[in-house]
Amino acid sequence: MKRYRSTAAAVAMLLLGTALAWPASPAPVRARHGMVVSVEQHASQAGVDILKQGGSAVDAAIATALALAVTHPSAGNIGGGGFLLIRFADGRTTFLDFRERAPAAASRDMYLDASGKVIAEASTVGPKAAGVPGTVAGLEYASRKYGKLPWKRVVAPAVRLAARGFPVSYELARSLSSAGTTKLLSRFPESKRIFLRDGRPYQEGEKFVQRDLARTLKRIQGGGAREFYQGETARRLAAFMQKAGGLTTLADLEGYKVVERAPVSGSYHGYQITSAPPPSSGGTVLLEMLNILEAVPLAEKGAQSADAIHWTTEAMRRAFADRARYLGDPDFVKVPVRGLIDKKYAEKLRASIDPQRASLSSAVGAGDPLPYESAETTHLSVIDKDGNAAALTYTLNGGYGCGVTAEGLGFLLNNEMDDFSSKPGVPNMYGLIQGEANAIAPGKRPLSAMTPTIVTHEGKLALVTGSPGGPTIINTVLNILLDVIDYKMGVQQAVDAPRFHHQWLPDELRVEPGFSPDTLALLKGRGHKVVTRSSIGDAHSIAVAPDGLLLGAADPRLGGKAIGY
Repeated sequence: MKRYRSTAAAVAMLLLGTALAWPASPAPVRARHGMVVSVEQHASQAGVDILKQGGSAVDAAIATALALAVTHPSAGNIGGGGFLLIRFADGRTTFLDFRERAPAAASRDMYLDASGKVIAEASTVGPKAAGVPGTVAGLEYASRKYGKLPWKRVVAPAVRLAARGFPVSYELARSLSSAGTTKLLSRFPESKRIFLRDGRPYQEGEKFVQRDLARTLKRIQGGGAREFYQGETARRLAAFMQKAGGLTTLADLEGYKVVERAPVSGSYHGYQITSAPPPSSGGTVLLEMLNILEAVPLAEKGAQSADAIHWTTEAMRRAFADRARYLGDPDFVKVPVRGLIDKKYAEKLRASIDPQRASLSSAVGAGDPLPYESAETTHLSVIDKDGNAAALTYTLNGGYGCGVTAEGLGFLLNNEMDDFSSKPGVPNMYGLIQGEANAIAPGKRPLSAMTPTIVTHEGKLALVTGSPGGPTIINTVLNILLDVIDYKMGVQQAVDAPRFHHQWLPDELRVEPGFSPDTLALLKGRGHKVVTRSSIGDAHSIAVAPDGLLLGAADPRLGGKAIGY
């Protein structure tokens, strides 16, 4: 690996995308005044248009997110929830938690049968799987407190896209016609009518108009969050849920609140990492893994080497074991964040790793951070001309949520209740084992893996990133950071590079295609159970070069789009 004489030189080379030990990737999109990177072209364009009108990174993030609710229905939403991490040009940071909440009628054992077993699909399909949505409340809160442009203006692009329609992309056509999607959406008449045209899935290039959603967005444009949670939309949603057998009531909607929290932060090789606090597990687990790896000479081992992957996997295994035991909604349980991200605690975990042999997850278990004390998705990244940055990750949980479209309202409902522990110790839809800290309770927010992350170096903004992917979100962000910081890749190279993931249980190392067969053989020889997966994450990122040039890196896995000006 080539070495550089100064940190500044290394930063310049890695952010500008200069090829090092990796095959050439397409150059990132370059811009001087603003950049938006998301999974879908129309949504990214909506955000850039808002920047050009004088909007801030927060305004552009809101416009992009609402546009995704139209153009990316598998995950973009007004029927789900998420998180927004903001870094202001003066260095201040804040974190908006608009995660879904369990309805008041929810109960700890609501998805168990009489014998105490988890009922198949009870927490994933149908209206009872839906939590109280938070997206509209969160976006309007951000607009009201931190935006520059009027709410009506940032909502306008989404209204136009829904009312006038947009050409269906290859990625959306493929998603809507996939066997899993058609099977899920066909179970619910409103979803089948809107998204499958009663059995005639949209083809690439056809115009997709969503009149019900347009009317809902128009009401929200005029009435804001009050309309969604107390107005006509709220009343119609509550009536539909009662009719369909869901749990969300008008009182649940009226009682929903956004929570503004302090982000979690830590350091790694001179970079400052700021990320999501509980009820997301993302930032805490990310920092715990980085702390374990900080004393490991990954750069000398080399990207994609068996040795580097082994050490990183063992860090993943231990941090995810802690996630299962300790993480939950901090408004309901005590989460030992300070202990989990303490560097001395990381030293103890690092010492338990055999450099040559994979651990058995069954023998690892959670550590003890308490002595060190003093919790289907899409992501978008935005930087504006003033240097403000926004990293927004929001979700319906599974692709197309619970499959149910609210009658007459045009939007899909989440299946976020599956992110709770339906039964502690029993895997959820992502195979994650979760503990008592994440048990269901009325009003509680389910544990998340969303990891919107902002990186600075010597006080200057360096990188904005995040990803969808359930538990793979955290390790996707970890892969990106290691590729940029340790392996000196350019931002587009880091986004394009093959990824790997371990989540403690099931005890398997998941890898994307692209790793050397020899490397995989060496990992298997060390005792890792290697399983190939077609795709991990979708990490839309922006880097900032030392001269202030913005470098937008869209992830090619789902056909994302970076647009700057």
